Amino acid sequence: MARAEEQLRKDIDAEREQLATALDELRGSIGDAADIGGKLKSKLPLVAGAAASMGFVLAGGVGATARYFARRGRENHSRLSLFRRG
Repeated sequence: MARAEEQLRKDIDAEREQLATALDELRGSIGDAADIGGKLKSKLPLVAGAAASMGFVLAGGVGATARYFARRGRENHSRLSLFRRG
């Protein structure tokens, strides 16, 4: 009976150590996965270009640019050759 109890204690201690090791590894991998700043720094030019493009689009840049060129065409009274009559 005493031997079985001693073996049980050893098994519990071994499991506790394995659990502590697994927990330390999990903490390390979560820290790497949550490091958004590091991931952004490695792709900064791409992220900056995407952010500038999204800002332009969200601010109405495409529509504003199209209206600008349409207005320029009306001010000069010139039309595209597709719309000219004979």
